[in-house]
Order: sequence, then C-alpha cells, then structure tokens
Amino acid sequence: MDRSADVLLRDGTTVHLRQIRPDDADAIVAMHARFSDRTRYLRYFSPYPRIPDRDLARFVNVDHHDREAFVVVSGDRIFAVGRYDRMGPGSPEAEVAFVVEDAHQGRGVGSVLLEHLAAAARSEGVTSFVAEVLPVNAPMLRVFADAGFQVRRRYADGVVHLSFPIAPTEASLQVQWSREHSAEARSIARLLTPRGVAVYGASATGQGVGAAVLGHLRDGGFTGDVVPVHPAVDRIGGLPAYRRAADAGHPVDLAVVAVAPDAVPAVVADAAAAGAHGVVVISAGFAESGPAGAAAQRELIRTAHVAGLRVVGPNCLGVANTDPRIRLNATLAPQLPPAGRVGFFSQSGALGVALLAEADRRGLGLSTFVSAGNRADVSGNDLLQYWQDDPGTDVILLYLETFGNPRKFARLTRRIGRTKPVVALASGAGPAAPVEQGPDAAAVTRLFARSGVIRVDTVAEMFDVGTLLANQPLPVGRRVAVVGNSSALTMLAAAACRAQRLTVAADYPRTVAPEAGAHEFADALADAAVDAAVDALVVVFAPPLPNQLADEDADFTSALASVALAGDKPTVATLLVGQPPAGVPTYPSVEESVRALARVADYADWLREPPGTVPDLAGIDPAAAGAALTVDPVDPVGLLAGYGIEVVDSIPAASVDQAVAAARRLGLPVVLKAAADGLRHRLDLGAVRLDLATVDAVERAYRDVAAQFGAQVLIQRMVPPGVACVVESTTDPTFGPVVGFGLGGVATDLLGDRAWRAAPLTDRDAAGLVDEPRAAPLLSGYRGAGPVDRAALVDLLLRVGRLADEQPQVHRLRLNPVLARPDGLAVLHASVVVGPPDARPDTGPRRL
Repeated sequence: MDRSADVLLRDGTTVHLRQIRPDDADAIVAMHARFSDRTRYLRYFSPYPRIPDRDLARFVNVDHHDREAFVVVSGDRIFAVGRYDRMGPGSPEAEVAFVVEDAHQGRGVGSVLLEHLAAAARSEGVTSFVAEVLPVNAPMLRVFADAGFQVRRRYADGVVHLSFPIAPTEASLQVQWSREHSAEARSIARLLTPRGVAVYGASATGQGVGAAVLGHLRDGGFTGDVVPVHPAVDRIGGLPAYRRAADAGHPVDLAVVAVAPDAVPAVVADAAAAGAHGVVVISAGFAESGPAGAAAQRELIRTAHVAGLRVVGPNCLGVANTDPRIRLNATLAPQLPPAGRVGFFSQSGALGVALLAEADRRGLGLSTFVSAGNRADVSGNDLLQYWQDDPGTDVILLYLETFGNPRKFARLTRRIGRTKPVVALASGAGPAAPVEQGPDAAAVTRLFARSGVIRVDTVAEMFDVGTLLANQPLPVGRRVAVVGNSSALTMLAAAACRAQRLTVAADYPRTVAPEAGAHEFADALADAAVDAAVDALVVVFAPPLPNQLADEDADFTSALASVALAGDKPTVATLLVGQPPAGVPTYPSVEESVRALARVADYADWLREPPGTVPDLAGIDPAAAGAALTVDPVDPVGLLAGYGIEVVDSIPAASVDQAVAAARRLGLPVVLKAAADGLRHRLDLGAVRLDLATVDAVERAYRDVAAQFGAQVLIQRMVPPGVACVVESTTDPTFGPVVGFGLGGVATDLLGDRAWRAAPLTDRDAAGLVDEPRAAPLLSGYRGAGPVDRAALVDLLLRVGRLADEQPQVHRLRLNPVLARPDGLAVLHASVVVGPPDARPDTGPRRL
C-alpha cells in the first residue's frame, strides 16, 4: 500500500512524506551525521555517533505491517524519520519513535509523522502506541501530550513511559484540524503577501501573456520588487531582467509563470532556488488538454511540493491583493476592482477577467482574488482557511466548477460561516437527481445552507448577494417593510417577498403618492427604519411625474442613503430613475432585490440556530458492521446491527409450504409480501398482505401474491401499525455521504419530499430531518392520530449518519419502510449497495 503524501508544515512549506526504502540507507546515514550530539542523545539515549551496519539494515528494511517507517523529504534530502514496531506477533501494541534534523525542529514535523504512523498502524490492526522519552526531551513529550490522544505517563528508571490508544478522538481530530487550518492559511498568506515577484515568460516585445502580467504588476503599484526573468535580454518593460531569479538580489516569494508547459519544471526549480514560496502557473496545456497534459501536471505538482512550493493553477488567471500595503495585481486583468473587504475565489481562468470586470462595474470592493484554473494544488478550501482569520476580509465569494474534497468543504464552511458569510456559485453541483438516487437540486441548495453557504444559481445573483452582504447588516428576522412611490411596484415587491418566504410586515406595503416629494418619501423610509416590527427594507422608486422638480431626485437619493447607511436594518432598492447612492445595494428589478435579501435572511436564520453536536451513541461496533460487508452477499441486517439498528426478522419463501413453515416459525399473525425490491412496501398494489392470523390465510395470501408478482415472497411477524417512513444514505458528489428522510408512499416519492443532511449528523441535524419534509405533520398526530416517538426517529437517523460516515464501502443504504409509532419504531426492510470504498480525502492524517 502506498502511504506517501505531500503535507504542509507549520510554516506553510510543503514537504513529501513516504515509506522508507532500502536505498535510503546512505541518506539516513547522512542525516544522522547532521544531527547534533544532543539530538542523537535524546533519540537513542546514548551518544550513538554512527549507525552500525546491522542497525542501518534494520532501519531501512520494514515489512509495512508489523514494522513501518516514514521519511520526510525536502528536495533530495531526508531530514526526518518516524517508525513503529509491533511489540510482538499479533500484538495490538507498537512502539513509536521519530527524530527530526536540528534545522527542521519546531516546524511541526513530529506531529505530522505521528498522525501518519497512527493511521498506518490502525490499518494493520494496531490499537495503541507506547513510547519511551527522556524527561529532558520536553519538545517530544509535548508532541505526544498535544496530539489529542489519552496519553498515560509513567516514570521509571530515568525514562518517561507513555502509552495511548491511537483511535481518532474528538480531541485528536480538533487538534489535527486546527493544525491543518494554521498551516494552510499560512501557505496562502505567503502567496498573497509577497515581498518580491519573479515573472517568467515576459517577452521583450511587450506582447503575450507574460508581458501583460508584468505590466499589470508594474503599473498596479506593487509595493515589492518585480523581477523579470529572461534567458537573453537585460531589460523588459522598463525593468532590469535577470537570467535567474536569484541573481536579482531581492527577496522573491512568488513566481508567476507564463512559459510553454515543457519549460515549467525548470522554472519551478529556478524559483525554488531563489527562495520562492509558491508559483502561479498561468500557462495552459496541462490536464485540460488531455492525458499527456495531465501527466505533465502531476509532475509539476510533484516537483513543486518536493521543492517546498505551493502551486496556483495551472491554466489560471492569477492572484491579486488590493491591500494598499501590497497592491498586487499578478493577473491577466488590466484593472482590479476597488479595494474592499470581499475575498473572491474563481476556479475558472477564462471567466475570471469577466468576473473581475463585473465586480468593478458594481463597485464591489475586493480584498484578495485567486483564480485556481485546473486547481491542481491550491483550491477553494485553502482560501477558506486563509480568509477565516484574514482581518481584511468580511465576505467570501466562490465560483466553483468541481469539488475536490466535498467533506472538507462542508466542514470548513460550517465553521467559517459562523463568522463570515460564504456565497457559492457551484456550476459543478450537478443536475437534479430522482428522489431514489439522492438529493435533487433544491435539496442540494438546502444542504449548502445547512453548511453555512449561501448557494446562488447565476453569476449575477452571486454579485447581488455579495454586494448586499458587503454593504448592509444582517437582518434579525424575516419581516420586511416595502416602501415605494408606485403601488404597482410595491405590490410586485410584496408578492416577491411572499414567494421567497419573507413576511411583509404589518401595515406594509406603504406607497407614497406619486406626486409626493423627496421629503415625504424620506419620512416614510425613516418611519420604516425605526419600526420595531420591521427587520429589513425593500425600497422601490419609479420615475417622478413630469411636473416634479429635478432636484427632488437628488434629495431622494440622499434620503435613501441616510436611511440605508445609518440604520441597523438591511435595505435593498430598485431605482428606475437616477443614480444609486454609494453603499446602497440597488437592483434592476424588485424580484432581484428581494431574492438577494431572502438569501441573506436564510443565512441569518442559520446563524441564529445553535450548531449542534455529534452525540455519542451506545451499541456501536464498526468492526462488526465492517465484517458484515465482507460476506457475499452482503448482510444488511448484520451491518445495521453493528450500529445498534434492529431489523424485523424476515424469512424468504418460494412455495406455499415454505411460507407456512416460516409463519409458524415466526409466530402468527404474520405479514406476507412480494420479495422484489420495488414491491416490498407496495400495499396499494396488493403486494403486501397484513395480519395473516391463520395458516389458511397464509396459504391464500401466498397463492394470490405469487400469481401476481412471482413465487419469491418474504414472511415477517406482524408488528403494530405506524406511520411509514423512509431513511436512506447515499454519496452526493458535492457533499459526500448524506442522509435522507421522508415519509413513505408513492406520492411523497413522486414529489421528492425528502430532507437531506451531510453525515455525520449532529443532534440538530437529525431533529431537522424529522421536521423538514412537507408531510412531517403526519408524525405529530395529524387528524386525531397519536404523535410518533420522535426521539426514536432521531436516534435512528443519528445511527444511519454514523454508519454512512464510517463505512465508505456503503454506497447506498435504504430502510423502507420504517414504521414510526407512539411507542417506538420498527425497521421492516433494509437494502444496501456496496462497492470499492468511496474516496474520503477529509479522513485520515493531513495531506494535500
């Protein structure tokens, strides 16, 4: 098994971690020679000046099962090694140890090694680590103590003996994610705040992509050094040019690359030699061009990561930072939008220039901008990590075409969305899916919302919402005052509010007479702004009557600005005449203004909800559940039993005699149902016969059902009646494993009445699933029926969410029907589809 990975260290530098090889012997000896005497003593408890041949052979030859070892590589040099050795054949314990070269200590290498060693050991059946550390080795003791594991310490014979289980815990995951956040944010900060930028591929004639980027850097007022690199000329664009970036004698933190694809590796090596932290590869001709380009792209990333560099692109537009202290325009856009507090990520390079131009047209101020192109390395998730703590960014806009790591995206947005709104146009979220296959388009939008993301459908809507968030406060509720000077427009706005689930406040819409002046209009706006029953304002203004004074328009604009900018309630406006005041979001139509306000109100609603927690569940045995997946055919009952879910016993039968024998074994009364997947719950078709209390009834039912639907039937004991529900899980391309809930029946299937949440579920997620379907009132005692045991449904959903999260081989799970009753529930049938484990890049140790 290949366990190699590119990883980020604490300072944002990339390194390569891989399994040790026998041919690493010379490199291990060389690393050992670079150790200080203190490092050797702390690792080996003795001076250990040289590695004996016998020890060296054992170090570099491992079986990757009972013994595993990883080396960490930068360039062509190994500078750290970590290993575990099982304590004996079949032992669940292993001894762990690692050592880091002096020059690289304090960069977080030890914690990365521990994460990867623990993951490798778990996959080989090791459940706990032991370690021996000298008391004076405080940094090593801190690595273990800070990892989030339950570490037991014992001091004996001058050595600290440590032991701890290596199963992931909530604490260890939080530690891992915190370190991931810091490292990724730091790596992006170094790209966006360079002291110097080297430009490769700028022509002396001033033509071409490279020359354009060079000119934009120079003319945009970049506060650092611009270093053109060219193999032949001495000046480009009025700036001194150099054969190598290092020759400039200036710090070079970023390289912008616009050369032919086959020349990119040499450029990356030159940038690394100059001390660059990252490269922006504008050049095309990589993965987007076919298999050969994809191979070149993989080699580009491998070369860059080994050299310690992150890569934006290839095939991208570039990066920008409008901070007056930086003024970085390393893009193909000749003009950037004004400086502001909106961070903008665009996966598309081709669309990027148009997006920046639209932001500039709307006056939407940006803090930073990144176009990722092929997204071979730096992605939207990296930018989310950076923007979370960036004091210059208050709002985040994302234009996404694909999701490389959907689980991580959802995890990050649930956290970041609590402090900064995230608006996403996800063109790659996929078409609407039939209800039996997973979330439809509307459900995907709700999944985004439950992850703290404001999902929009068009570029225009992305800017509509972004402009509102950048200029106005969030509403504290959904009550809207509609104020205008045209009854037709105010009625349209009120109708749009109701369509978007906004409440038109009492005594509104309020229409000022068309002949009224700006002062009267201002009074109406001011009254709405201070109305305690109003949470937001929608303002509409039609052209004034012909006899109205021209300067009234300006007065109106001032009145609108004073209300919108001075109050604590968001205001959106549709102006059919005049120039909109700065800072007031204005839209061409009332429908667009109300839609933007509704999106923001939905986000504000989510913010007011407590985030919920993933609760501990009794009776969970993932190993037993996994064993049920290894048999052929898969055992759904055993799988669910591993998560504490009981399925009502059923016995297959293919004849009258077998049906009668099964009924007697289970005990009368029983249920007889057709065995085919689509028929087991189709009472309406006659495929299910209930309450068969005698042998004669079983015989008659079998003959009738077999004649209509085939000889194969199932016999189940009769359970008390209840409300039929459906619980399922599947893998969504945007969010990974998701859990769905709805009420049973053909009508609800036809209408797609399902609620969905991303796994694992919090307690609030599970409760929301029960309440969200339109047919949910049937669970609360509709038309005199008793309310069902809601807590039992919530518990079932939590368990299915845990299963979906922990068993990537399960591609689809469906419990149908689940009968919910006042005194509990019964799962009558379960079906499961399994396959190769879905990629879960957000699980396991940190990696790029």
